[in-house]
Amino acid sequence: MIKLRLISLGHVLTLLAVLLTFNSPATAQEYSLDDLYRIALERAERIKISEEDLYITERGKDKALAVLLPRLSAFGDYTRYSDDKTSDSGFIIQPEDSTSWGLRLDQTLSLSGREVTAFKISKENIEKSRYDLYAAKEEYLFGVSSAYYDILKAQKAVEIARANVERLTTHRDAAAIRLKVGEVTKTALLRAEAELSGAQSELVKAKNSLKSAKAVLARLAGISEDYELKYPAVETETFKDRSLVSLKEEAMVERSEVRSLDIQRKTAEDQVRYVRGAYWPTVSIEGVYSRKEDSPAPAFLLEETAYGGIRLNFPFFEGGLRRAEVKEAEARQRQSELIYEDLKKTINIEVENAYLDLLTQREILKSLEDQFAFAGDNYNATSRQFEFGLANSIDVMDANTLLVTSERQLAEARLNYQLADLRLKRATGTLLTSIVSGQ
Repeated sequence: MIKLRLISLGHVLTLLAVLLTFNSPATAQEYSLDDLYRIALERAERIKISEEDLYITERGKDKALAVLLPRLSAFGDYTRYSDDKTSDSGFIIQPEDSTSWGLRLDQTLSLSGREVTAFKISKENIEKSRYDLYAAKEEYLFGVSSAYYDILKAQKAVEIARANVERLTTHRDAAAIRLKVGEVTKTALLRAEAELSGAQSELVKAKNSLKSAKAVLARLAGISEDYELKYPAVETETFKDRSLVSLKEEAMVERSEVRSLDIQRKTAEDQVRYVRGAYWPTVSIEGVYSRKEDSPAPAFLLEETAYGGIRLNFPFFEGGLRRAEVKEAEARQRQSELIYEDLKKTINIEVENAYLDLLTQREILKSLEDQFAFAGDNYNATSRQFEFGLANSIDVMDANTLLVTSERQLAEARLNYQLADLRLKRATGTLLTSIVSGQ
C-alpha cells in the first residue's frame, strides 16, 4: 500500500509540473537593433512596394525590347456560301466554301531610332528604381532606429520614475518618523506626500509612453508587441575625425537620391530626343505567306502566295500635337535639372545639421555626466543631513528634483548621441552599407 501511495504521489507531482510548465507565461522575444533591421527588410510593406516598383520597371524594359523585335502572326479564314455559282461557260464564280490561312512577319521602326531611345530609357528607369529602393530601405531603417531609441528612452524614463518613487517613499517614511518624535512639523510630511503623489503620476505616464513607443516599433518592424529590446553596445563614433566638407562630398557620391535624380536628368534628355523622333517618318516592312483553298476549286485558283513590302509613312500635320509634346518634354528636362540642384542643397543642409547635432550631443554628454555625478552626491549628502536635522524637507526635494532631472537628461543624451551618429550616416548615404557590413 505504501508503495502504491508513493507512486501515486509521484504521478501527481509530475502532473503538477507539466501543468505549471504549460500555464507559465512565455518568455517575451528579445531583439537587438540588428535583428529589427533584418526583420524590417523582410516584412515592411513600404519596402515591398518599392521592390514591386523595381519589378514593374524591369517589365517596362521587356516591353521596350518587344517593340524592337519583328512581330510574327498567323491568320485564317473560313467562309461557307449558300451554294456554288458557275458562269454560262462553266467557270466557277463562287465556290461552296473557301478556306484561307497564312503567316505574317512585320516590323515598324522610326528613321530617328526612337525605339532604341525608348529601350535605353527603360534601362535607365531600372537603374533609377534600384536607387529608389535603396533610399527607401535607408529611410525606413532609420525610422526603425528612431523608434528603437524612443523605446530605450521610454524604458529609462520608467526606471528613473520608479527610482524616484522609491526615494520619495523612503523620504516620506523618514518624515513620518521624525514627525512622531516631534523633530519636524506636519508640513514636511505633507510636502513629502505631495511629491510622492506627483512621482507616482509621472511613473504612470512613463509606462504608458513606453507602451505607445513599443506599439510604434512593432508596426514598423512587423513584430508582435510582446517583446523586449537588447541595449545597444557603446560604439566608437564613426565620424570623429571627419570634416564637414568631406562629409558633404561623400554625401554627393553615396546618397542614392542624388544618383537617382542624376539618372532622371539623363532620362529627361533622352525623353526629349524620343519625342522629337516623332517628326521623322516611319518605315514598315512586312512579309506574308498565304494559302487559299476553295471547294469546288476554280480553274485559275492561286493557292499559294508569298510577298514582301515596304511602306513609308510621313505625317505632315497633326494639329500641333508633336510640337506640344516636345515643349512638354523640354519643360520636364528643365524641371529635372532644378530638382537635382535643389536636392543637392537640401542634402548639404541635412549633412551639416546632422554633423552639428552630433557635435552638440557629444559636448552635452560630457557636461551631463559631470552634472549627474554632482547631483547624486548632493542628494546623498542632503538626505543624511535631513536624517540628523541639519536640512529641511524642501532641501531634500530640491536635491531629488535635481537628481531626477540630471539622470533623465543624461540617459536621453547617451541615446541621442548614438542616434545622432546614425542620423549622420543616413545623411551621408552610408547607413544601409554600414548595417549590411556590420559596422
